[in-house]
Amino acid sequence: MQRKCLMKVLVRVFILGMLCLEVLSLPGKRGLKTHALLIKNGFLDYSILRTSLIDMYFKCGKIKLARRVFDETDDRDIVMWGSMIAGFAHNRLRWEALDCARWMIREGIYPNSVVLTILLPVIGEAWVRKLGQEVHAYVLKNERYSEELFVRSSLVDMYCKCRDMNSARRVFYETEERNEILWTALMSGYVSNGRLGQALRSIAWMQQEGFRPDVVTVATVIPVCSQLKALNHGKEIHAYAVKNQFLPNVSIITSLMIMYSKCGVLDYSLKLFDEMEVRNVISWTAMIDSCIENGRLDNALGVFRSMQLSKHRPDSVAMARMLSVSGQLKALKLGKEIHGQVLKKDFASVPFVAAENIKMYGMCGFLECAKLVFDAVPVKGSITWTAIIEAYGYNDLCQEALSLFVKMRNGGFTPNHFTFKVLLSICNQAGFADEACRIFNVMSRGYKIEALEEHYLIMIEILTRFGRIEEAHRFREMSSSLS
Repeated sequence: MQRKCLMKVLVRVFILGMLCLEVLSLPGKRGLKTHALLIKNGFLDYSILRTSLIDMYFKCGKIKLARRVFDETDDRDIVMWGSMIAGFAHNRLRWEALDCARWMIREGIYPNSVVLTILLPVIGEAWVRKLGQEVHAYVLKNERYSEELFVRSSLVDMYCKCRDMNSARRVFYETEERNEILWTALMSGYVSNGRLGQALRSIAWMQQEGFRPDVVTVATVIPVCSQLKALNHGKEIHAYAVKNQFLPNVSIITSLMIMYSKCGVLDYSLKLFDEMEVRNVISWTAMIDSCIENGRLDNALGVFRSMQLSKHRPDSVAMARMLSVSGQLKALKLGKEIHGQVLKKDFASVPFVAAENIKMYGMCGFLECAKLVFDAVPVKGSITWTAIIEAYGYNDLCQEALSLFVKMRNGGFTPNHFTFKVLLSICNQAGFADEACRIFNVMSRGYKIEALEEHYLIMIEILTRFGRIEEAHRFREMSSSLS
């Protein structure tokens, strides 16, 4: 009797320990103490406590400790195996999760519906379609699993992630009793596979079947309206969210702000932002981004100043955005202030922050400072090399910028489509038509990078300017063939 009471106390202590870990961010410390207490009192024979330990260590990122607890357990049940697979998945160790599932099956324990819903998303993220088909066959063989909507939703999600929309749709339409979760899974699949129109139409189809979009569905479809610049649809979804009391929800309001901004109605975004009762770093940064995209740089600066006075301190993304604003305004004093904060917060080695810092000094005409920032970056990549090339271009040192590109290639760094856009723009600026043609060929033939419309437009402009009409016409034809 006393032992049972002690165990109840220990279980409560253990749960409290895990809560403390999450609330106080003390990974491992309290959990280790609780683990020691369980060993001391001889309670590790209880499978539920071992499983809870495994789960706790995984959530704290202590993979080796989780594995040790698991390896020291002789009698493993399906719950413990599921905890291991979920733990690996939580830490984005997909192949380890799949290996663990194979090991479980070799031990004669087969997945139940819970393990299947953990395993299928991992298969999708790893793009292992063949394995996904094997799991699908297992589900069909076990009729009780094939009828569970959570399992079928996971199958739809898995096929969508594997870029197999035909199989995803087949699973969806073979399901006689659908629900909101299944519809949202298909909708997310349309989005991730670039079928934005179908994703948007799914909202109407879903309601025709008598299902009301829930908060997850709404959060899924608002970014679609942003990408399609479908303002009217966005307004309808906004009204639906208000009517169904999904607001205030920081994530949905932030998505609505971005949607209105992308549709060119920044005043709506500002109104939503001003009315937000609770904000987070993402919503602050989204508002700054929205102002920048709409050319309202003074508004962006105002939002940034307000953010500095709030309890949310700017992160690396917000800092990078404000360095961009400083450069566009040619506000060197502001740029130096942001640079100081970047150094203070130890963001200087973050590639995209360093790149914006380099460009800011270049746009302000302080190339030497741009070079100092570039030289101080410990691990350079294509993004920082592109930034210093662009900085030289801003200062009309076009030949030197092209020489830097040669140096970049000789250093083993791989340019991306943005690098080539910068290079072609510099050639256009300097009037280097032949050099532009050569760089375009290096991009498309040397690096097998498919030209975008922006690349074609620069080529057409420079060739037309120099009277090379036939070549410009050829590029125009190639541009029109883009899907």
